Amino acid sequence: MTQPLQFTYLFDPLCGWCYASAPALKRVAETHADHLRMMPTGLFVEPRPVAAIADHARRNDGRIQELTGQRFTEAYHQGVMRAPGGVFSSQALTRALVALGQIDPALEPRFLHAAQTARYVDGQDTSRAAVVADIAVRVAGDAGVEIDPFAFRAKVADDPAREVETDRRIAEGRATMSRHGVQGIPQLIVTDERGARVLDSQILYAGGDAVLAAIGEPA
Repeated sequence: MTQPLQFTYLFDPLCGWCYASAPALKRVAETHADHLRMMPTGLFVEPRPVAAIADHARRNDGRIQELTGQRFTEAYHQGVMRAPGGVFSSQALTRALVALGQIDPALEPRFLHAAQTARYVDGQDTSRAAVVADIAVRVAGDAGVEIDPFAFRAKVADDPAREVETDRRIAEGRATMSRHGVQGIPQLIVTDERGARVLDSQILYAGGDAVLAAIGEPA
């Protein structure tokens, strides 16, 4: 019996290049939802002043937009990356994603996509737990899953059990990176009867059709 394809996506919710691969991930999630594992790596979990990386991020954002067409608006550049006293951390995003995954793993890629759009297009500060919780509740609601917004906000902001599970998921992601000898993100690992292979990141940036073609499936 042919082993079904398995996909492992290594990412951080605040990674601009992961946003570059969003169309590819969306297609994989649509066509192989039951065989996709989301693995956050904690790259940007530790908080830092957003002002310290604003200029570097803007240069990267320009390259990403030119390469992929993914939008970065002035609402994001000025309202988020230039916000006085702003903090850059993917902690709340990662906790929310993990919490949604415990309800239904299919919610994880949907939440990531919604959070990226909220940040880079709508200019919402997704380093803030309250903002993140609102996005997560909306994503779950759109999927027919009702979540208590106040309880979920508490889980994202300060919940020891959620912190432990998030740390476990991050450790698993980092171990997977080490096992496959990869350093940067995003990475998509494809596993079938031939074993596991890391897809070239340039294919991820080329979109969903390119990914399906690379694994031998019709677009």
